[in-house]
Amino acid sequence: MKIIIFTDLDGTLLDPKSYSFDKALPALKLIKKTKTPLVFCTSKTREETELYRRKLGNEDPFIVENGGAILIPKNYFPFDFKYDHVDGEYLVIKLGIEYEKLRKVLESIKNRGIRIVGFGDMRPSEIREHCDIPLEQAKLAKKREYDEAFKIVNKEDEKEVSRIIKQNGLNFMKGGIFCHITGRNDKGKAVKILTNLYRKKYDKILTCGLGDSENDFEMFVVVDKSYLIQKPDGSFASKKFNKVKGVGPEGWNKVVSGLLKRV
Repeated sequence: MKIIIFTDLDGTLLDPKSYSFDKALPALKLIKKTKTPLVFCTSKTREETELYRRKLGNEDPFIVENGGAILIPKNYFPFDFKYDHVDGEYLVIKLGIEYEKLRKVLESIKNRGIRIVGFGDMRPSEIREHCDIPLEQAKLAKKREYDEAFKIVNKEDEKEVSRIIKQNGLNFMKGGIFCHITGRNDKGKAVKILTNLYRKKYDKILTCGLGDSENDFEMFVVVDKSYLIQKPDGSFASKKFNKVKGVGPEGWNKVVSGLLKRV
């Protein structure tokens, strides 16, 4: 049986403050040794995710912007399958809607007097301050295609913002730092598509999902085993799911090492 790992990045494989994956290195070495597919499933943009794929030497498919698109390296699967277009070295399955449409809905909410600040309103230097990331990475975070990350200035407006977004036929979800508006895509729908492709490739598979926030819950319900990683304050984003003690890559390493040592 082949294990397939779907993982969130921020606050999960990556430390929520330093964005380091050093504490996950033992499990990452096991992944290489066992040739276990490691699929990043993140709210990050394509270019942000590619940065971490290069750092980790990852060559598997990846899911960006909360299920907005699946990018599959050419010739990765030894059979034909349906995709929307070719972009460089990837076959792209598009699930989200255009970023501009998402921005229009947020602008309509702002026109009601609700204070919202999205990535589209921020300079890279402001994103750097909010996320505590290098300026060059903040520039990559602005290159959004299917998801807008934003903050609601007054928390008491959250329910109303969520209601309006859903009234427009779109998704509202909460990540580790920001809220997100997307089309009708989510991580779960993207994971399901890739799972079917992996099942065709390997026949018998075991899918595992790791994440730390609400926007990971849709992924959790479509995998065989789900693991909720601990927050920096010791809490968890839900009372459901298998809880893992150890913040970010520390907890991630425990789960993945335990899974792969039995392979």
